[in-house]
Amino acid sequence: MSAPNSARVPLQSLPRFAKGWTFLYVEHAVVDREKDAIRVLRKEGSIPVPVSCLSTLLLGPGTKVTHEAMKCLADSGCSTVWVGEHAVRTYAAGLGETRQARNLQVQATTWADPKSRMQVVRRMYALRFDEVLEAHLTLQQIRGKEGVRVRTAYAQASEASGVPWHGRSYDRRQWGGADDINRALSTANACLYGLCHAAIVSTGFSPGLGFIHTGKLLSFVYDVADLYKAEVCIPVAFHAVATNEGGVLSQQVRRACRDAFRTSRLLTRIVPDMQRVLGLKPDSATLLEVDADPGTPEGLSLWDPGGAVPAGANYALGQESG
Repeated sequence: MSAPNSARVPLQSLPRFAKGWTFLYVEHAVVDREKDAIRVLRKEGSIPVPVSCLSTLLLGPGTKVTHEAMKCLADSGCSTVWVGEHAVRTYAAGLGETRQARNLQVQATTWADPKSRMQVVRRMYALRFDEVLEAHLTLQQIRGKEGVRVRTAYAQASEASGVPWHGRSYDRRQWGGADDINRALSTANACLYGLCHAAIVSTGFSPGLGFIHTGKLLSFVYDVADLYKAEVCIPVAFHAVATNEGGVLSQQVRRACRDAFRTSRLLTRIVPDMQRVLGLKPDSATLLEVDADPGTPEGLSLWDPGGAVPAGANYALGQESG
């Protein structure tokens, strides 16, 4: 199967992000080009993949990708992310799904305004609770409720697994100084960060523009990951410590996270959740559609205090086009 020929088919008729596939994960394979598509070569055979309806290709361990395949992926607006096993690590990322900066601009505009930023923060916290957060609660009160929620999650996981819990204590400079459960939690969190990082960069958002967290290049990664830690990381870590029989604990935790991510289909939930907290309609085609022509500056504008103005105009002559 090949992607439609852009010379004959109007780009507006190509599949939109919301109507296409989202993520394709490949490991232990060779990715090569096949006309206007790519093919995945494994020992079982060759699998053609129409990249025009694919948003993100996740390249896992044991994967080789040819130069021609990367050109095809870039021309089709399909982002490429190099990850660990089942995306429990994110190492590098190529171009995003779109050459336009609309997702980033929405995120930056919302982040820069204190009022809209507070709205995002409240939505992020609201997603963590089963109950509705009252509108009169201050941010400090919400953080207090969040502390209670997390402590309760630790206590419940400890009781269910039989693993003693004495509080979160971790110093990255003294990894061996922490007890098993704290090291397991840190390993599980790192796996979740990798998955969230892959989702963020593949959809054109910035991992550095965090709303709750700030000051780090992965601040937004930490924001998004906190939506799922109590659901995934805490039970996985406690269960891994409870069932460990002398093996390498970190490896057991990573495998358990990999399985939990797959069974819960967590990757399919992250992008809609990001859109919700930013006030966007989930799977919004207006922000994730294919560019009219990613190889030209069409749609490029010039910033102006009164609003964006078209680029390419000769303003010295009073023209609006040139």
